[in-house]
Amino acid sequence: MTGPTPRSDRFDSLSYALSRYRETPRRMSFRAQTAADAYVWQNEARAKLVDLIGPFPEKTIDLDARYETPVKKKGYSRRIVTFNTRLNLSAIGYLLIPDSVVKPSPAVICLPGHGRGIDEIVGIDENGGERDHYDGYQHDFALQCVDRGYVTLALEMLGFGHRRDAAACKAGGSTSSCQTASGAALMLGETMIGWRVWDVLKAIDLMSTRPEVDSDRIVLMGISGGGTVALYAAALDLRVHSTVLSGSFCTFRDSIFSVNHCIDNYVPKILQYFEASDVASLIAPRRLFCESGLEDPIFPKAGVDAAIFETSRAFRAIGVEENFASAFFSAAHVFQGAAAFAQLKQWLASKT
Repeated sequence: MTGPTPRSDRFDSLSYALSRYRETPRRMSFRAQTAADAYVWQNEARAKLVDLIGPFPEKTIDLDARYETPVKKKGYSRRIVTFNTRLNLSAIGYLLIPDSVVKPSPAVICLPGHGRGIDEIVGIDENGGERDHYDGYQHDFALQCVDRGYVTLALEMLGFGHRRDAAACKAGGSTSSCQTASGAALMLGETMIGWRVWDVLKAIDLMSTRPEVDSDRIVLMGISGGGTVALYAAALDLRVHSTVLSGSFCTFRDSIFSVNHCIDNYVPKILQYFEASDVASLIAPRRLFCESGLEDPIFPKAGVDAAIFETSRAFRAIGVEENFASAFFSAAHVFQGAAAFAQLKQWLASKT
């Protein structure tokens, strides 16, 4: 009895998928040469993107925001806030307000990647204690925001941390319920990205009501899965002033299409219409910064380079090349932030 014949690309699932990628034209990819044409494309593309990741709720409900008593920290206060986002669904987050806040202040909505959720970006360790330095692959980036004087909302994403199902909570702090919840969304004809993006849009509503916040200078910042949600939310909501993506921006082809990722990243049929750079092109003329580790195994540099190159075409066509920036650093899949915060400071000096 003989074994199988030597391996061939014809038996390789990825090889087949990549051949299908090459054969599939993106029907609504960005091709505009002028600002006028770019804006026409954006109006059509936003509608199609909502159709792909949605639908969003037809009726909005009262946020009914509830705040717990603030806890005093070094240089800022932290309080838990909960608010409604959909019928039968509420969001939770940590609102961080600098002691020296200058009103009205820019506000940053921080979206964590896979892990322990918002606790991991506000300095709370696995035992409930407080860290005295930035740590973890996300480097407590919500704390980095409040330490720079920004009003900050660390928003828990559905399926992470404080918004998991009972089985995931029982399994441990770093276990998400993404697989189950994302599968449920797909069976309903919806997506986890759509569920999470709507939460972000409602969080923007919430932050716009805060007396400390300048609603014209609201920033989205996320790493990994949080960066993916920030990308889509900024593409769809024109209220977002600036967006910072860490360890997340890459061509679909080179990342989630070719590398094992959580199911929460996937949108059915999106490659029939868009690549990641097309989604990012919806952010122009507003501001976008992308950072990535040179050794990031799940968002490879070649794919990041390609996505950055394609996105730059939209900012150039609209005449705002200065509103798109990027940086690489020597690390793997982590938040770094140095160049991003420097650029953000410059961008936030302007409300327009």
